[in-house]
Amino acid sequence: MKKIITTISISMLVLMLAACNSSNKKSTEDDIPKMLEVVLEVPHTADVKEEIPLKATVTQGDEKVSDADEVVFEVWEDGKKDDSEMIDAVNNNDGTYEAKKAFDHDGIFTVQVHVTARGIHTMPKEAVTVGKGATEEHAHDDHGDHEHGDDKDHGHHSEDFSMHFIKPDSIEKGKETEFVVHLQDHNEPLEKARVRYEIWNDDISDKHDWVDASETTAGEYLGKHTFSDAGIYTIKIHVQNDEGLHEHKDYELEVK
Repeated sequence: MKKIITTISISMLVLMLAACNSSNKKSTEDDIPKMLEVVLEVPHTADVKEEIPLKATVTQGDEKVSDADEVVFEVWEDGKKDDSEMIDAVNNNDGTYEAKKAFDHDGIFTVQVHVTARGIHTMPKEAVTVGKGATEEHAHDDHGDHEHGDDKDHGHHSEDFSMHFIKPDSIEKGKETEFVVHLQDHNEPLEKARVRYEIWNDDISDKHDWVDASETTAGEYLGKHTFSDAGIYTIKIHVQNDEGLHEHKDYELEVK
């Protein structure tokens, strides 16, 4: 009788441990956030001066994401990324975000949507051919755009590279400010890049401050800096990796 009781007790203990492990495993799986999915819808062709719809549908698993922190459409002509236009999206509160855009001349343009929601950032893009597309003159100009300014550094530039700098709403002197940039290459987060923020104000000093950024999540890089003086500063974001990529872009900051 004692043996039977012991056997039953051991069996119950094994079943309880198995149930506990199963529960812990399920809990762990539930804790892993689902991927953020963004479907960008834009017409592949458009007439000059025709207003076209830009639409992004944001979901996470089976849920429609209607509470995105930021949805912005970025539009630029091929070879002229530095002259891109940012268009804020209208939230339809049903997981879709929309805007409109008209183009004033022929060309090939890229529309990229930057979506930040629930701690995740993604930025898919699509091409739009306007009118007759790229003219011979524009094609020549676009080719020349790759040799601009101080791009004489060693390394190459990628047409599939994207940079989205989240400019702080306000910056106060004497207070530490966080800078976050999201990087993407070939529609995937650019991981393990070397990212540095170069910061200066020629009216205050000839000195340029350098801030090394660390990768906090895939494709997201964080750096911190404290400004000692108020004024208008330039921040240049430098991006390099072991594959020879070298990109950089300037932004203007106001410190109060």
